[in-house]
Amino acid sequence: MSKESSFDVVSEVDLQEVDNAINQAVKEIENRYDLKKSKSTLLFSRAEGSISIDSENDFTLKSVIDVLNSKLVKRGVSLKALSLGQVEPSSGGRVKQRIDLVQGLSSEKAKEINRIIKDSKMKVKVAIEGEKVRVTAKSKDELQEVISLLKAEELGVPLQFVNYR
Repeated sequence: MSKESSFDVVSEVDLQEVDNAINQAVKEIENRYDLKKSKSTLLFSRAEGSISIDSENDFTLKSVIDVLNSKLVKRGVSLKALSLGQVEPSSGGRVKQRIDLVQGLSSEKAKEINRIIKDSKMKVKVAIEGEKVRVTAKSKDELQEVISLLKAEELGVPLQFVNYR
């Protein structure tokens, strides 16, 4: 049985779940007593992979972000996938903030994953393929150990393990 098994390490965000979480957050903001009159808005751009928030002041902006974060967590979207931008003043004394969704592994993160696996001295092959890392081994047990190793590491990005075969 010399057939090799493999899986891919990726960092992806389910945009439909993000969209659903934003819709739920908008409903809550419209109904919550402390946020109802703030006229805060949440806009999601799938093409850019970003969320724009407009609110009347810093305090309500933070409250809107807290509501959004709670909805994202309930929908299974990792908060590690969010990259918060600077709070900027907007017209009429309002403030706005852009949140970018981190999709894919950067080359630095891919190299870091590669280094972590190589340092563990496991008998696996690692290949960086664009925005994913492919791990190949003869034993599925070794692949399970690599998954456990990577889950234990704090890399700052959400990791998913796909195409396990």
